[in-house]
Amino acid sequence: CPKGKREKNRITELEERSWRSSSPTYPNWWLIHKPRSLSSSQLKHLTSQLDLQRLWTTYLQPMLVERYSGSPGNVRIRQFIVEQLKALKASWQVELDAFEDRTPHGMVSFANVVATLDPAATWRLVFACHYDSKYFPRDKHGRVFVGATDSAVPCAILLELATALDHRLRKAKEQASKITLQLLFFDGEEAFREWSETDSLYGARHLAEHMGKTPHQLGITHLQAISLFVLLDLLGAPQPSFQNHFLATSGWFERLISLEKRLHRLGLLQSHSQEQLYFHRGSLYGSVEDDHAPFLRKGVPVLHLIATPFPNVWHTLEDTEANLDRPTVENLSKILAAFLAEYLAL
Repeated sequence: CPKGKREKNRITELEERSWRSSSPTYPNWWLIHKPRSLSSSQLKHLTSQLDLQRLWTTYLQPMLVERYSGSPGNVRIRQFIVEQLKALKASWQVELDAFEDRTPHGMVSFANVVATLDPAATWRLVFACHYDSKYFPRDKHGRVFVGATDSAVPCAILLELATALDHRLRKAKEQASKITLQLLFFDGEEAFREWSETDSLYGARHLAEHMGKTPHQLGITHLQAISLFVLLDLLGAPQPSFQNHFLATSGWFERLISLEKRLHRLGLLQSHSQEQLYFHRGSLYGSVEDDHAPFLRKGVPVLHLIATPFPNVWHTLEDTEANLDRPTVENLSKILAAFLAEYLAL
């Protein structure tokens, strides 16, 4: 889809408030949640548990196949994600949100993967990405679109975080923490033809609607139990730039800025320059249409981590493993691991 179709006007505080008012019973717990700050030694130990080689060979490379919604590759990758999560010792509850929807290519079967660490916990920190790839015809050389940045790398990062922090997450679950981690792997993010309200975000639209109707506890729904929705997209290209998109979650974005600087000072980031930081403070960047949108419109607080401007390889057959930057993938994994560990007090 053309970038102009996804890049919207600048988000205002008034617009954010109006989205939240559409869900008048939305709890304010997310406004007062206080994360735990990790010491320098704790950050070093935490980041040492990440394994870039495992992320790359075990999780990323198997995903670098054609996997548009409804394709055999899509089904295989979905099964792969489910199998990897079920193999972890933290005993995740892994469910499929399966449905059919009409597309420009006819009726297509979709399935989101919903993995919840502790279903009994009241609140959820959501980390999300999409696992489908955009449909492109094969070129004259037989090449297909594999969407390395879009969004195989985000999927691989989430699986690596769950694996590297498996022991910590299992311990948090055993201690019956009030907040837990939920991983969402969306199907059908990509448009089959032209990006529109009906030809895009198939999985996110369906799951947001379903969660908004499903009772949880304390008189709230599964949707209202989301304390923060962190969406990863277009990750893995060199020298990415991330902007703050929403005023309501600017405090969490500031935390990412701080964590990147701390990890840099500790010498824990590879090929990373103080003059070329990933996370940038400044005025709000225009909203970008993505899987968070159906949740945002229902009042869920969102932190949208998408490289802006988009990588040069975006929606081309060059979005491959060869054009990924390993240090960037490793550095982002460390920053996100630190953010997750502090938020959940692991």
